[in-house]
Amino acid sequence: MTAGTAPAARTPLRLRVPLGPNGPLGMLVDPMTWRAVPYLLGSVFHGMVCLAVLASVIPFALTLAVLWVGAPLLALTMVAARGAAMLERRLVRLAFGVRIPDPYRPGMRGNPLLRCGGALADPATWKDLLYLALLPVVGLVEFVVSAILWAVTLALLVAPPLVLSGRAGVRIVGDLTVDGPAGALMCVPLALGVLVVALYATRGMARLHGLLAVALLGSKGPSVAGAPRLSASRARGADAAEAERRRIERDLHDGAQQRLLSVAMDLGRAQVKLDSDPETARRLLAQAHEGAKAAIAELRDLARGIHPAILSDRGLDEALSALAARAPVRVAVSVKIAERPPAAVESTAYFVVAEALTNMVKHSGATEASVRVGLREGKVVVEVRDNGSGGAFARPGGGLAGLADRAATVDGVLGVDSPPGGPTVIRAELPCEW
Repeated sequence: MTAGTAPAARTPLRLRVPLGPNGPLGMLVDPMTWRAVPYLLGSVFHGMVCLAVLASVIPFALTLAVLWVGAPLLALTMVAARGAAMLERRLVRLAFGVRIPDPYRPGMRGNPLLRCGGALADPATWKDLLYLALLPVVGLVEFVVSAILWAVTLALLVAPPLVLSGRAGVRIVGDLTVDGPAGALMCVPLALGVLVVALYATRGMARLHGLLAVALLGSKGPSVAGAPRLSASRARGADAAEAERRRIERDLHDGAQQRLLSVAMDLGRAQVKLDSDPETARRLLAQAHEGAKAAIAELRDLARGIHPAILSDRGLDEALSALAARAPVRVAVSVKIAERPPAAVESTAYFVVAEALTNMVKHSGATEASVRVGLREGKVVVEVRDNGSGGAFARPGGGLAGLADRAATVDGVLGVDSPPGGPTVIRAELPCEW
């Protein structure tokens, strides 16, 4: 990822709903849990208000539309619905950490009626309305479950000190009351058990609600939608391949070829000196030996840059694991592909990861990264994420533009999501046909 100052701050998108820490203790200390609780308790009220407004205004506006009186009212209702959906995207982001950009088509200019018609023709508008219609039902379920679990947890935690302080008959729920020291002590393990259930229920509802929001409030674009999408043509891909060929020729000429020439000259001089000056001959032979080892190392590096042998022999998983092992920071690798993709796709995926990790080390200041490769809808999806400083963007001739050109050779696309402050996500989608 090419370092630099981005022209404008970009909003990152995480369509994948975060799972958060594992285990009850991890969820207990995770701030997202406590951000999700008030949302799950309050979303039903937001949904009820939205549904009440839409259910009362839209039929009235449609009734008056025949007289053209209802058209402005309908337009205002659509604007209000979009506003409510935008607010919901921000609330979902704050509560669950799911960042969803506004998916609307660019508005038409000129006649307000045309702009209203464009909004009505936009599928995102109807998906917003569907989400707002479902929100009261979903919110009611979330409210009831959350309220019961957290109220019981709180009651069980508060009951022991009340009973031990002398208060009798502390009611927990319904006819269940706590009376006496023995009952107070029993409340402690019960409270811990209900707390665990409440934590898992909260995180489960948060994940499901986040997935619903992504499906109805987001776009159907790639998972790094809203980030700069670098689509490169086949012509640019061909140009990139030609530039790579010239680079290989230049590296061979300026590097290994010159070293091998130097080795040949040292061997020739050693042969001349072998009888007359054995000491000088030994020194020249040692120098030629070092030059030959340096040439072999350069050729090995060059061959790795063309196509690493481990990729051909052992596949993408092993090759990426080897890349991660050579990185100076911790890199987690996950490759979930049942069978090996075509060689061109496999090679492109490898070099996307290699270049992304190299630039991460050079520019981002990251301390850890992750590499995920999977298959989705007939495409090999490669995602490299790091916790660096962000601010990476594509510039002509830069590393990201080069990656986009490389992806274009197999009709793939590259997405970059790198807001200032991080994290940075580079995602390549490579069509794959076996």
